[in-house]
Amino acid sequence: MKKTIIILIAVLVVGVGVYLLIKMYGAPPSMEITPLQNGPTSTDQTNEGKKPNEKQNKEQGESIIGKSVGGRNITAYSYGNGTKEILFVGGIHGGYSWNTALVAYELMDYLKTNPSTIPANVRVTVIPVLNPDGLNKVVGTAGRFAPSDVSESEDVRMAGRFNANNVDINRNFDCDWKSVGTWQTRTVSGGSKAFSEPESLAIQKYIETHRPGAVVVWYSSVGGVFSSSCNGDILPETRTITSIYAEASGYRAYDEFSYYEITGDMANWLAKNNIPAISVILTTHEDVEWDKNQAGMKALLQHYAK
Repeated sequence: MKKTIIILIAVLVVGVGVYLLIKMYGAPPSMEITPLQNGPTSTDQTNEGKKPNEKQNKEQGESIIGKSVGGRNITAYSYGNGTKEILFVGGIHGGYSWNTALVAYELMDYLKTNPSTIPANVRVTVIPVLNPDGLNKVVGTAGRFAPSDVSESEDVRMAGRFNANNVDINRNFDCDWKSVGTWQTRTVSGGSKAFSEPESLAIQKYIETHRPGAVVVWYSSVGGVFSSSCNGDILPETRTITSIYAEASGYRAYDEFSYYEITGDMANWLAKNNIPAISVILTTHEDVEWDKNQAGMKALLQHYAK
């Protein structure tokens, strides 16, 4: 019993001593208690060091309007905040006319670095590749590429004109549509019906939803600006923008493409739906001819700056 009392006294003395030391000198670091914080931790208070999420990576104004037969995205990029939309479309013939995709990418670069080119009342939309499967056949990607990526095989490049169903997308629209179309001296598939292909269906839905004020579609290769029409009637505004683009660019203006029969053409389908549209056909299958098209584009935008 006496031994227990001695131990209790000793413990009490040590405890009192420790208490007095803490009061005099403060607690050592190992004994300090950090109060709980109700707000975010320091790593949550800043975005530094965080990886951007998918939405942050996505380019402003970018939207997927559909997918190809092979499941590749068909993407539209918009610039400017106006209510009148001017649409530019490249790559409808995929890798066969790969330079039409590159001129569209050149336009995108220019609009990003020169936004003042776009009038306040205008919005410019660019669809650089309407036939991503066909492009992929020739350059190995459905996105941006370099001329050095283009296959040297003529057979591969010609096959790149068609989508993964081997359909010529520019024979799949509802203006004089036929299941068997013509390309130069060859016969090509126009699909099982108008808009049978997901690529043409995607642009149909986009047009019907957005109703652009004017459309420019790039092709190759002839060298000229061609008015659109369905059954021969050219819209007055189509004649006007044909003349404006041709005069500014230096391309020759044409009322129609008459080198061989065209059925199911996209620009002509737009005309059928009372949307002014022109086909700008580059001079070769290799040259982007950016200076010409830059001048034509700027003149067209100024025309709609009203």
